[in-house]
Amino acid sequence: MLREVVEKAGINVETLIKKLVAAAGAEFTTFYYYTILRVASIGMECEGMKEIIEDARIEDRNHFEALVPRIYELGGQLPRDIRAFADQAGCPDAYLPDSLKGGKSPTGGSMKDLLTVLVEAERCAIRCYTDLCQFTQGKDPRTYAISAAILNEEIEHEAWFSEFIGEGPSGHFRRGKPGASPYVAPFMTADHK
Repeated sequence: MLREVVEKAGINVETLIKKLVAAAGAEFTTFYYYTILRVASIGMECEGMKEIIEDARIEDRNHFEALVPRIYELGGQLPRDIRAFADQAGCPDAYLPDSLKGGKSPTGGSMKDLLTVLVEAERCAIRCYTDLCQFTQGKDPRTYAISAAILNEEIEHEAWFSEFIGEGPSGHFRRGKPGASPYVAPFMTADHK
């Protein structure tokens, strides 16, 4: 029934499901890679970034948790093979930069390398959710609301990291607890407290 309502509103549901699975794949892999990046953020230069990476990391997991029910509500499903799922991710993997491999402390160029990975990951997510919002606006209010909520958090994440490379103040502040997801919390299926 739900699928029919969305189709009648003018949305190709198969295309929408592909976009949602790609977004969920990007969130899942970003959570994984941000875990590695957070652990690799050592030394004086990275102490301030570690908390911000942790906020973004947990909120990306929350984004995944908010997207998955919608995929299944529309009659879709996640790939059963984790490798296939990662391959369908809507953004490239946020790999640990070569300059940080082997437990090197991020100084000089490697700090910029780390920030470049973080900023680019967030900018890709912004493009992904902007596309989902445009695709669903006025036709699928639930998917639009979820996508817009995630987009708001991704914009904040990008601002947090871009501030470190001198692109302007982000207005980052402590969320109260890491990964609070102020915009996405209403869509969470898991206990978010």
